[in-house]
Amino acid sequence: MLRTETGQTVKLADYSETDFVFKDVFLTIRLFEGSAEIDSEIRIERRAGTAPDAPLVLDGDELTLTHLKLNGRAVAEADYDASADRLKVRNLPADDEFVLHVGTRIVPERNTKLMGLYRSNGIWCTQCEAEGFRRITYFYDRPDVLIPYKVRIEAPKDAAPVLLSNGNPGESGDLGDGRHYAVWDDPFKKPSYLFAIVAGDLERIGDSFTTASGTEVTLGIYTDKGKSHQAEYAMDALKRSMAWDERRFGREYDLDVFNIVAIADFNMGAMENKGLNVFNHKYVLLDPDTATDQDYAGVETVIAHEYFHNWTGNRITCRDWFQLCLKEGLTVFRDQEFTADERDRTVQRIGSVRRLKSMQFPEDQGPLQHPVRPGEYREINNFYTATVYDKGAELVRMIATLLGPEDFRKGMDLYFQRHDGDAATIEEFVKVFEDAASTDLSRFALWYHQAGTPTLTITEDYDASDDRYTLTLAQSLNQGAAKTGTEPMLLPVKFGLVGPNGEDRAVSASRGGDIRDDVIQLSEAEESFVFENVGGKPFLSVLRDFSAPVNLVHAQSEADRLALARLDPNPFNRWRTLNDLVGERLAKAGSQTGDQPTDPLGNELVGSIVETAGDDGLDPAFRAQVLNLPADMEIARLIGANVDPDRIHAAATSAREAIAAKGRSVFERLLNATPADARFSPDAASAGKRALANAALGYAAVGEGRPDRAFERIGNASNMTDRQAALAILVFRFPDHEMTQRALDIFYERYESEALVLDKWFALQGAAPGTATLDRIEVLYRHPRFTLKNPNRARSLIGSFAGMNPTAFNRADGRGYAWFRDRLLELDAINPQIAARMATAFRTWRMLEEERQRKIHDVLSGLANMPQLSKDLRDIVDRTLA
Repeated sequence: MLRTETGQTVKLADYSETDFVFKDVFLTIRLFEGSAEIDSEIRIERRAGTAPDAPLVLDGDELTLTHLKLNGRAVAEADYDASADRLKVRNLPADDEFVLHVGTRIVPERNTKLMGLYRSNGIWCTQCEAEGFRRITYFYDRPDVLIPYKVRIEAPKDAAPVLLSNGNPGESGDLGDGRHYAVWDDPFKKPSYLFAIVAGDLERIGDSFTTASGTEVTLGIYTDKGKSHQAEYAMDALKRSMAWDERRFGREYDLDVFNIVAIADFNMGAMENKGLNVFNHKYVLLDPDTATDQDYAGVETVIAHEYFHNWTGNRITCRDWFQLCLKEGLTVFRDQEFTADERDRTVQRIGSVRRLKSMQFPEDQGPLQHPVRPGEYREINNFYTATVYDKGAELVRMIATLLGPEDFRKGMDLYFQRHDGDAATIEEFVKVFEDAASTDLSRFALWYHQAGTPTLTITEDYDASDDRYTLTLAQSLNQGAAKTGTEPMLLPVKFGLVGPNGEDRAVSASRGGDIRDDVIQLSEAEESFVFENVGGKPFLSVLRDFSAPVNLVHAQSEADRLALARLDPNPFNRWRTLNDLVGERLAKAGSQTGDQPTDPLGNELVGSIVETAGDDGLDPAFRAQVLNLPADMEIARLIGANVDPDRIHAAATSAREAIAAKGRSVFERLLNATPADARFSPDAASAGKRALANAALGYAAVGEGRPDRAFERIGNASNMTDRQAALAILVFRFPDHEMTQRALDIFYERYESEALVLDKWFALQGAAPGTATLDRIEVLYRHPRFTLKNPNRARSLIGSFAGMNPTAFNRADGRGYAWFRDRLLELDAINPQIAARMATAFRTWRMLEEERQRKIHDVLSGLANMPQLSKDLRDIVDRTLA
């Protein structure tokens, strides 16, 4: 049995089935002001091979036992041990099957951890993934225990007129004394982490969806009173997600109802509980005045992600938490594909790769490194990481690339057919594709077990006398903190040999390994491929669409790279070529000592960026991405060691000034093409135009040294996208200007009552570069609208400071680290899960120069020596120090 008690390491190798089999459960949950009582009636069967005298041991967490019965009779005190975190029952009935009745009492109002059953703004709500159900009642709280749930909720009618749970609604009625009840029945087997209830005084918008087979599904989105009109876009996104999953993967919804509830206090983005998705209200509520284009895209993605979990996560779940990527990585891939089909495939892919490189690549080369399927953990909540989600999605994408669309769909169909109703493993997932495509993926499966980012080295040689082109690829993997192996893996390398007119030449290899269409299937440490009669030296376009999550080393001339930035028929690689060149130049400048170069990018590269930005034949959203330079943290990763964040920031500032000067007329034209008072529409084309105009505004304001241009746009803006973009220009580029503070004050006065907009206000100031930022943040931390109890608000200020502000956080005097340490301790006492996730801001500390490293080491060592740390935060601190 897998258990996760304080300080204990859980290992995949120790997995075993439970001694007893749960058949079904009936839960009665009685909600009162100040407490909740839970009665569970579990039908249990002794597993074949379990000893007759084996005790039943169930998980708990901060529970109080009120009663315990076996087959209707009270259990003698001598026959059980009950503590806050465990229930052990001995002398069980001789019959193979019996019924256990367990009563517990909890206090949802005191549950600031927001795990289990808690109360948020008067609403009772649950969050059970990963191990929150044990905070409600004693149970086998693990994902491989799949049973049907029936739930009866009783609550005061005035405080909770709405009573929701998983599955389909059953009977409901009045109980007298101002109380009522509702029964919900979920016919599908599920693990405890997918259990959910919500009870409160909520507002609803409704709709319906007719499945491909003709079943009408009732849809509902529940919000705080007065907010339901802000859920209309979420409802539209839900219906589009349902239709897309039918078209793309053949997956229909399977219950009579599908409900979503928006909650203000929520640790995660959302939770896919079967039939009752609970969302952080950030990913449901929006309108043009309060939400940006990025918010609209985020709502669309998260709505889709949680809905897609109905099959990849719910109908098929993971056997144990080591298989977490089986549901999360796969579902991220599915939501990425949905967004690509709904919006723009190239722009979506750019966004995914940016996130991968800024979040997952640093994780892969730091002390928190772990494989996509880890072999052990101390606290599972700390493994909801970019590696599991984003790299996990990349692994699924590589399977799709290696197999091609037809065989990939066959494999997915076989997965749904073979494992519906199962708690599956990575091995079983890979096997369906091997069987569907009649191929061997054993070398590919190493991606799940070996941590780290491989390096792909490309060399090319052209023999003009024979018109012969030779391409050599080599892969290598360094041993990192996880120490999981460095064997060569199967990886797909999409490529094209581009001619001078921008066409892909139709060539095939006369000698070499496995090439299928435009994909090299590299499986050895080094392989060479020879192409005859190529029609002159080609431009090599390699790793198209970022077909494998690797660090690319390719000694290609700058002239060839700039040519590809203009000619490459693969638009993603046009962006990547320019972005990589910028990153390399800024890394070189940022690692230099002494005076910074005034133009770190060089005139040709700057010209190419401006030329691309001004090319009206290209998609505006794509051009906006070209103007969005690599983040300071990405440059730090490229430098790798002895990093000084101030030097990186100075280099990036110089680069922006050079682009602004070169493209002044272009940016003026682009800015005028999309006036701030234009009518708002959330569609992708309109969002792309706004993104390009706001990027142009940033360069225009910087180039002319005119903060008033951004200030004026704030006043003229008809939507939050333009308003926040202009405010960000002031905060990031003119942090000390009096106009910036005036704009912040105006923004606050307008949106003081809008919680999600205030989060933006706090976050912008938390991320403002410069050493003076900390003084302002200390004032904001005492602001009457700031609270640690709301995860969004805590993340908005503290998280943006530590995770998104390398210059202020990494102040040379160490004050940023000390301030952050104190906030972590305060937060850990309230919500350990959020404290632990924020503490990952230290994950790249060994890249910094020695004096900053020493200051961080002192902070981490001090934390490690504090006995009161939660196991969540201690796990991150210990691993970061190791």
